[in-house]
Amino acid sequence: MTHRHQKSIFQALGLILSGCLVAAWAQSPAAPAGAARTESAADGEPPTPLRLSPRVRVQLMPQATLPALEPHRIEPFLVEPLIVDDAAFQQAPRIVAAPEGRVLITRGDRAYARGPAGSAVDAEPGPGAVLRIFREARALHDPTTGAVLGYEAQSIGRALLLRPQGRQATADGLPMPAVLDIVAAREEIRAGDRLLPEPPRDFPRYVPHAPQVPLEGGRVASMYGHAVGMAGQNQVVVINKGSADGLASGHVLALIKSGAPLPDRTAPGQPERIQLPDERNGLLMVFRTFDRLSYALILETADGVRVGDRVVLPR
Repeated sequence: MTHRHQKSIFQALGLILSGCLVAAWAQSPAAPAGAARTESAADGEPPTPLRLSPRVRVQLMPQATLPALEPHRIEPFLVEPLIVDDAAFQQAPRIVAAPEGRVLITRGDRAYARGPAGSAVDAEPGPGAVLRIFREARALHDPTTGAVLGYEAQSIGRALLLRPQGRQATADGLPMPAVLDIVAAREEIRAGDRLLPEPPRDFPRYVPHAPQVPLEGGRVASMYGHAVGMAGQNQVVVINKGSADGLASGHVLALIKSGAPLPDRTAPGQPERIQLPDERNGLLMVFRTFDRLSYALILETADGVRVGDRVVLPR
């Protein structure tokens, strides 16, 4: 048998098998209306096949918008940073002592505080007020220009004001400090920590979406908390753009990792320096804005986030 004859036989077998499969599918209950079926014929006559006729089917697609991010899903990661003016922060009430000469104070301890007239530990707002405790503010610098963008005070606890400070001195001529109970502590509290009134609780619905304004020169300026050199997923970072640049809560930005320069050792002779391209490294979502700074939650990252990494509009 020649090669041409073998090829013809295989082609004929393929046509027969295809016809059998189409006929079996068309006669199945699952076949759609209008599909090819074979009509039964009288004995001795071949069945008359019906041709398949395609048709257009319309199906509604799900909404392409991103779902709202429920507050309770990110509340464990929403820290309470405060951007303040350094001079105003230094005028805030301060913890001055603890009973029995203790150096470190924690939850359940008593503490004493002093502040200027009209401050949070004075006669107003009065007993029962909740105050937040902050550690000394640190300057946040723009990673590109080095300019001071603001001063960040980290919340380390909460205190309940039991008795405001006395406006008049005691019989011995000594001022009377305010009395506090420490009701929450993230770390040990000590004399010199500052007190500020607790703002009202806000439970916004974060709807992730891209900014509608251009963003130029955005970079990660700082890590919040105990992240030293690198931050990962579900950690908080500070970026050098704020409400003055058009950012708002819910804005999603892309993280860009700068390519590293390295020598090309495959080149003949002396190694030549090359620059690797920048690569996308993840996404973050802004959840709190100040004038020149914003706090953002890292939604995803492939290789960790470092100070100086660029933030751009997602594509």
